[in-house]
Amino acid sequence: MNKVALVFTGGTIAMEVDKNLHGAIPSLSPNEIISALSGIDEFENLEIYDFSRKPSPSITPSDMKDLADIVEDYLKKENILGVVVIHGTDVLEETAFYMNSVIKSKKPVVLTGSMKNASELGYDGLTNLVSSVKVCMSFYSIGKGTLVVMNDTINSATEVTKTHTMSLDTFKSVEFGPLGIIDHGEVIYYRDVTHHEVYDFNNIINEDTYLLKVYAGMDGHFIDYLISRKAKGIVLETLGRGNVPPMMLDSIDKAIELGIHIVIVSRCYSGRVLDTYAYVGGGKDLTNKGCILGGNFNGQKARILLMLAISNDYSHKKIVNLYKL
Repeated sequence: MNKVALVFTGGTIAMEVDKNLHGAIPSLSPNEIISALSGIDEFENLEIYDFSRKPSPSITPSDMKDLADIVEDYLKKENILGVVVIHGTDVLEETAFYMNSVIKSKKPVVLTGSMKNASELGYDGLTNLVSSVKVCMSFYSIGKGTLVVMNDTINSATEVTKTHTMSLDTFKSVEFGPLGIIDHGEVIYYRDVTHHEVYDFNNIINEDTYLLKVYAGMDGHFIDYLISRKAKGIVLETLGRGNVPPMMLDSIDKAIELGIHIVIVSRCYSGRVLDTYAYVGGGKDLTNKGCILGGNFNGQKARILLMLAISNDYSHKKIVNLYKL
């Protein structure tokens, strides 16, 4: 019989409030969470993998790499319809985008979690889990890449971001809207994914790719520090359309001369970067120096993509083309 695999990494979905510590901590095992689904016929054939009990900030790129290997192994099994990864929400979008970048199977991969812990009124963990399993079981989810399912809404890993610190409706595709919804147990898609790229990445990573947020009056000290740390790549969340204060330029020049790839994205909520401005520190000035335009990716996704590209020995030209997709 066909099954859905559930890979548990931890997160708020597995937490309860500790009365002595006055805060939520990891408490529930995967079996304790799944036991709440007992008696629901279509969920009797779930396969459970207990990967970790980590809160989301503890998840590293190395964990993402290991998770992707585990998910890929499940997807190779004929009786597995798809995989649900249960994950903390803080870095969920990064893990989802990583999965989308390295997994080649067309079977559904869904990431979900919970905004409320099991001690809170309105605990959303079980609803999100049920909806995610249903999405995995839907024929219409095949070929859509990695998905994020929260609050009965389906989003693409390439488009979604966490927009609110506490709202159940926190995961949104700001520019394009959701792919679909789960309504009364029915999986409904309204549109397709905007980007269908299948990246030619092996599942290998490095820990030397960094992300910096640009602010008014910023100089090059942080870039100089990353140069001293032997950085391989740096993503800059730049101002507006893709611009930086001129005090950063000497350090940017130095990094590029040393072969460090620099990708520029915007710190704005939505919109792509473009080399519109030719003044000192403007986007045109930066691309002339060798910086790479990061399209409409946010900083965290742009870093994952650059990390994988560098690890897979992509040339500068190939990385430039990667962000044009």
